[in-house]
Amino acid sequence: MTTTEESPTASGSGSNATANFQATRTYRAGQRTADPERVSAVVSAVLDGINRAVLDHEVTYDEFQAVKQWLIEVGEGGEWPLFLDVFVEHSVEEVAARSQDGTKGSILGPYYLPGQARLDTPASLPQRPDERGTPLVFSGRVEGTDGAPLPGAELDIWQADEQGYYSGFAPHLPDGNLRGVVVTDDHGCFEIHTIEPAPYQIPTDGPTGKMIEAAGWHPWRPAHLHLLVSAPGHRTITTQLYFRGGQWIDSDVARATKPELILDPSDTGDGTRSVEYHFVLEQG
Repeated sequence: MTTTEESPTASGSGSNATANFQATRTYRAGQRTADPERVSAVVSAVLDGINRAVLDHEVTYDEFQAVKQWLIEVGEGGEWPLFLDVFVEHSVEEVAARSQDGTKGSILGPYYLPGQARLDTPASLPQRPDERGTPLVFSGRVEGTDGAPLPGAELDIWQADEQGYYSGFAPHLPDGNLRGVVVTDDHGCFEIHTIEPAPYQIPTDGPTGKMIEAAGWHPWRPAHLHLLVSAPGHRTITTQLYFRGGQWIDSDVARATKPELILDPSDTGDGTRSVEYHFVLEQG
């Protein structure tokens, strides 16, 4: 991702992600009663892991105080959704996948925004008149685990642009850019015209970035398409599709890539790339 004056900051991205999470989360305090035994087991395991790390690595008081300050800064910067989505969500998704059939899932990430334009297939994602990037035609079918097509299924799709920026999180992009909800036809088929996204680095000017730098890690995610694929009476799939040979594909900072989710587009001869992918939804 090229650094420009329009680059989203960690603070801006964090506050947007936090606001979006609070507006769209389904859980609200008081709506459900937590099982005390479950809370005790999970919280105890987390605390045991932290204390074991302190003892095993002989954490000093100076390091302990630095951690407390870092935790405060993450909260003040609204970066908890960013931090948890990048470093923890892949494990939560792995647990969920143990009891799921159909297309492989992946993490949602912090850049989802609901309420995007609804588009009938074949569809072109909203984009700027001078949108840069290699044209991509992404097509396929949505079907059930029995192979039956699912007409009227929805593909809520969003992606970064050719510079690695997401609309809604980068101030220079118009709202809804490269976002849309595409509806399959009577045969469960879809065709989406867009561009190939670029890899992007998570914002590094905040406390999450400071942690990455201190650990000597890289902050990059490989290029990918985000999707929520849904149909009445079926479990919604949350997934990401990557591109074969793409940079960072084997060292994703979010550890979210899977072999089943890698696309292999082909050139059509006119500067456009084309690829098919079929989604399978289980009933639920």
